Amino acid sequence: MLLNNKQIKYLKSLAVNIEPKYQIGKNEVTDNTLDLLDKALTKNELIKVSINTSVKEEKVEFANTIAEALHCEIVQIVGNNITLFRKNLKDGTIHLPN
Repeated sequence: MLLNNKQIKYLKSLAVNIEPKYQIGKNEVTDNTLDLLDKALTKNELIKVSINTSVKEEKVEFANTIAEALHCEIVQIVGNNITLFRKNLKDGTIHLPN
């Protein structure tokens, strides 16, 4: 699912009020981390992930790795925070504009 500009703008406006609840540290992306983020996306649809400054990989590459593994969209990367979105088709609460 590719998001259009209007949808990205909408999700960014929702993300302003979300605090990063998940942090990825020097151990980078493990199966446990992906499982935790997968459950968070299923429940919340829109989450922020904080990347510890000890992570050496480029943030965009890091975000792309997570997005590909979890089949989600990168809404934005600001500083050390990545905002991710994945529509929950069964119990979704976020209704995207067309």
